[in-house]
Amino acid sequence: MPSATTSMHAGLHVFACAARHLSFTRAAGELNVTTGAVSQQIRLLEERLGFRLFHRHPRRLSLTAEGERLAEAVLSAHGRIDQELKQLSRGLMSGELILRCVPSFLTRWLMPRLPRLQAQLPALDIYLHAEDSDRALTEENFDLAIDLGNDHYPGMASTLLMEEIIFPVCAPSLFSHRPALNHPDRIAHYPLLHDVTAWRGSSPHGEWHHYLEAIGADPVGIQRGYSFNRHDLTMEAARAGMGIAIARQTLLRDELSSGQLIAPLPQRVNTGRHYAIVHAFGALDDPRIRAVHDWICAEARRTPGS
Repeated sequence: MPSATTSMHAGLHVFACAARHLSFTRAAGELNVTTGAVSQQIRLLEERLGFRLFHRHPRRLSLTAEGERLAEAVLSAHGRIDQELKQLSRGLMSGELILRCVPSFLTRWLMPRLPRLQAQLPALDIYLHAEDSDRALTEENFDLAIDLGNDHYPGMASTLLMEEIIFPVCAPSLFSHRPALNHPDRIAHYPLLHDVTAWRGSSPHGEWHHYLEAIGADPVGIQRGYSFNRHDLTMEAARAGMGIAIARQTLLRDELSSGQLIAPLPQRVNTGRHYAIVHAFGALDDPRIRAVHDWICAEARRTPGS
């Protein structure tokens, strides 16, 4: 059975809620209990204290003189406790955290969002390491890692963030003096741009091969054009009118909406790979790592098309 002290604490908690709302019904809603349970707790508290806390009017409540004094004391104490808990929580959220990330995802998706994370966790120092997907993950060199892969991370845990969709893009200027690009067969008339580190284990021309094969087009003849070891460099070359690149939907929104780049073919293809946040088993027991992990997951859920 609960002790008298425990029952008194429970009653004071219910009283504080009812005093703020001046309503047993609204207090019950906040506490996720029935109105009858709130009324009973208040009645038991009044019996223990030996005086009434509320005047029960037909359609409303008001505090008695004793109730007002107790409400002021209890609500003030709750405020001090909440403030102390926040201070303690900030202490747990200080220190350093190493976040490894695919470079393109870091610069195009994560970087613009980091000020919001800093505002939420101002005492946490985050070290960002940009590493390509073709570099194997190891537990020793990061607390969290954002990777583009197929969710195969032996010895580690992972959380799906977003699927990746790819499609060709180019600058509008590329169409000058060339046939209209209204069919995949017309790609042969255009220079191609390649990201040779598209995902772990991908071939130098893997994105183009995967895209054309998925839409039923012949991937013969794609081994030409310019190759880069960074997705961002490939997109920069596309913006400069150097050729057609394979874009990732997650990372390319501003350029399409502004018209810097266009998607000449309608087909979009799922790569079968996705962005995931990876960590050692048990790492989320650390409140700092858990906080950053949950924040990244929440941001991903808010991303259109995720």
